[in-house]
Parts: sequence; structure tokens; C-alpha cells
Amino acid sequence: MKKLILFVTVTFVMIFFIHSNSQAQIVYITKYKSEATKIIYVTKYKSDADLIVYETKYKSEATPYSGLWYYTKYKSEADWIIYFSDYSSDADLKVYFTKYRSDAGTN
Repeated sequence: MKKLILFVTVTFVMIFFIHSNSQAQIVYITKYKSEATKIIYVTKYKSDADLIVYETKYKSEATPYSGLWYYTKYKSEADWIIYFSDYSSDADLKVYFTKYRSDAGTN
């Protein structure tokens, strides 16, 4: 019985860890739309955005849908490979970039 409880606990923790990391916001910018996992459109107005983004210098601050983005130089490190589109109709996600960390998050 103890082994079963341990197995279930470990499985739950692993699933939670894998799911949370797969949605982290360590991003790599690509020049090719076909290579992107997320197509981003940058809005002029905070009210039009799905996500308000603050660009952080610290990788440890990039958490799932927090709006805190850390840019990596290496595609293999990235959780999201993003492409910036000029058209909102192409976008998977509309973002607004803020200067204030406290504004970051979903809208």
C-alpha cells in the first residue's frame, strides 16, 4: 500500500512539473513563421492584449502565463518559439509590452 501511495504521489508531481515547464515563458524569437510555436501580435493598447508582457533579465522569473518573458539565445532552451506578426488575424496571442513588472499577466 505504501508503494502505491508513493507511486501515485511521484506520478502526480512529475505530471505537474512537466505541465508547468511546458508553458513557461522562456522564449526564442524566430524569423520564420513556420518554425514558431506561438505567433505573436503586439498591440498598441493594453486593453486589446491577451497577455501583458514584461521582459525580465532573469530566467528564474519566467513562469507559466505570468507575463514575465525571458529571451534566450538558444532555440533548444526555449519553451516558446515565437514569431512576431504584423497582422492580428494571424496571431495566436496578442501581447502588450509594459515597462512595469507589476502590470504583467493575463488580461
